Amino acid sequence: MAADTSSPSESLPEPQSGLLGGPQQGPRDAIRQRQNPDLLIPPRTDAGTMPNLRFSFADTHVRLQPGGWTNEVTQLELPIATEISGVQMHLNGGDTMTGVREMHWHKQGEWAYVLAGTARITVMDPAGGSFVDDVRTGDLWFFPAGSPHSIQADKDGCEFLLVFDDGAFSENGTLLLSDFLRHMPPDVVAKNFGQPGEAFADIPQEDLYIFWAPPPVPLEQARAEIANPAAPSPQLSYHISDNEWQTCPGGRVVTIDTIQFPATTISAAIVEVEPGAMRELHWHPNADEWQYYLEGSARMTVFDSSSLARTFDYRAGDVGYVPKILGHYVENTGDGPMRFLALFRSPFYQDVSLNQWLALTPPSLVKAHLNVSDEVVASFSKAKQLLVGGGKA
Repeated sequence: MAADTSSPSESLPEPQSGLLGGPQQGPRDAIRQRQNPDLLIPPRTDAGTMPNLRFSFADTHVRLQPGGWTNEVTQLELPIATEISGVQMHLNGGDTMTGVREMHWHKQGEWAYVLAGTARITVMDPAGGSFVDDVRTGDLWFFPAGSPHSIQADKDGCEFLLVFDDGAFSENGTLLLSDFLRHMPPDVVAKNFGQPGEAFADIPQEDLYIFWAPPPVPLEQARAEIANPAAPSPQLSYHISDNEWQTCPGGRVVTIDTIQFPATTISAAIVEVEPGAMRELHWHPNADEWQYYLEGSARMTVFDSSSLARTFDYRAGDVGYVPKILGHYVENTGDGPMRFLALFRSPFYQDVSLNQWLALTPPSLVKAHLNVSDEVVASFSKAKQLLVGGGKA
C-alpha cells in the first residue's frame, strides 16, 4: 500500500459502494480523493463519458512580479471552456508604494469581480471619454475590447478575478504600453509626441506588467486631472446594492447583465447558498456557464443527451464549467455558506427552471410522464425558485 500522509483517525477512502468496486491497492493521492468523493465513488446516476468540468486555480502556475502576482485558468487548463477564461490577480499595498497592473489593452472584453481590498481603475474609450473609479470588495468592472486601461491597489492592496470572453485568451498575451513603445522606432515615438529623441531614452526595455508605483491620488483629484470636456465619461464599473439581491429559500441571488450594467457583454449571477440548499435543477439556453467558487464546498451533476451524466466536487478557488443547454444543479455540501459566480458570454442572463417548466405544462401530461400524484404536480412552482432546500440535515 502506498504511503498516506493523512491523520490516523481518517480512514482511507475506497472506490467501492456496496457490492460495486473494491479497495485500491496501488499508489494513491488520498488527499485529492477526499476532496473529490463524487469522482472516487460516483452517484449511481452518473453514466457514460463526459469531459472534465472542473479545474482549480490551486493547480496553476503563478507568475510572481515585484508588485504582486497572477495566475490563470484558460482553455489550455480546462479544454471544454471555449467561451471564457479567467485570471486571478493580486496587487500589493503599501504606505509609500503600491502594486500597479501596467497600462495595457486587450483583444478581448474584460469583466472583473473584486475579491478583496480596493483598486483604482482608469480607462479611456475610443471617443476619448475618460473613466476613473475606486472599486471595492464585491464591485464589478467591464473594459470593452481595445479600451486602454490600468489597475492600481490602494495602501491595503487588492485582489480580483478577471474574466475574458474567449476561452483561449491568456493574460500573457496582453498588449502592454512598455512593449508597444519599445517595438516602435525611437524616432517615430519622438515624432508622435513632438519631442526630441532623448525625451524617451529611458523607456523600459522589458515588460513592467505588475510593478511598484506611488499610491493613487485622491479620487476627485484624479478625475479632475484627466477629465475631457469634449467627451462624456463612460460608466464602466458597477457597485452592487443590497436591495438588488433576490432572497430565496436557501440563500440569495443577484444577476447583472446589460439591463443593470449597459457596458458589459458578459452576464453574471452571484449565488449564495445556505448549508443543505442548492441551486435548483436548470439549464442555460444562450451561453456556456463558467463558474468561480468563492467560498465553501459544492457538488454539481451535469446531464447531457444519450444518458450522459457526471458529478464533480468544488471548493473555493475552483472553476466549474457547464456547456449551454445541459441540465445541472449546484448543491452546498458543507456546514457553512457556499458562494459562487456564474458567468456567461452573453449580454443577457437566461435560465430555464425544471420546476417552472413542469408547473407550466398541463398537469395530466406531466403525470403521464413522471407517474406522480396530483399532490406532487400541484406542488410545482410557476415562478422560478432559483434556490431550494436549506437547513443542514
